[in-house]
Amino acid sequence: MANIGDLPEDVLVELFSLVPARELICNCQLVCVLWRDVVNLATVWKRKCQREGFNHEKWDKTIQDWKIFYFLCSLKKNLLKNPCAEESFQFWTLKSNKGDKWKVEDLPGQHGRDFPSPHVCKYFVTSYGQCLKFQLIDLKKEGYWDQLMDEIRPDILVKDWYAARFDCGCRYELCVQLLSADYIVLHKFCPEPVIIEQWSDAEWREISYTFHNYKAGVRHILFEHGGQDTQLWAGWYGCRVTNSSITIEPGGHCREATGQTPALST
Repeated sequence: MANIGDLPEDVLVELFSLVPARELICNCQLVCVLWRDVVNLATVWKRKCQREGFNHEKWDKTIQDWKIFYFLCSLKKNLLKNPCAEESFQFWTLKSNKGDKWKVEDLPGQHGRDFPSPHVCKYFVTSYGQCLKFQLIDLKKEGYWDQLMDEIRPDILVKDWYAARFDCGCRYELCVQLLSADYIVLHKFCPEPVIIEQWSDAEWREISYTFHNYKAGVRHILFEHGGQDTQLWAGWYGCRVTNSSITIEPGGHCREATGQTPALST
């Protein structure tokens, strides 16, 4: 009876494309030289992308390391928890909570507008004193190992949505920092605060920024936003924020394959 090592390479590729990625890296490639070489074939990881529905058509010609591309796709998610206030302030730390303090309201809210996406039903709203809140993301806990962040340095995409009431002006501010393991700031995106005048259109606006080619050593991301109203009215007339997101993007930023297996954290 023939053993599995006698199977043609294309059959092994098909079989390995069905095996969970962590098993391939941590177990299968340790069996023998043949299995190691097949596990590291681009065709295995390209086939896994196809099987699991990762849309790679727009990047197909630029992907140089299908293994890294697969892992980035499989890990991709919003790293910010509770971005749309569905769980009140869970997972957020209130850095500044002045005036009548932060509050959660249902869309569209008084003198407000509906959000462009129907799945967003709530928002956080600020008061007449400064209101700021933040989340600190630990990249290793989210599955992004050190070698990946230092050598591949995939794009980090930040998005936030903010709006004012029609009847009151407001101030909106955002600051996102890429931090080292000991919380030294390596890069940051802290644009000038946005001032929305009274009697605005109250439309929801998106702010977006992508970190490219940042320094090695990024281990945490600090996301902070908030603001206040400009009329100093009691109550909750300040800026409204919701649907914030931070994602690690897979497309087009994988460096040339080195033949080495990424060192997955266990």
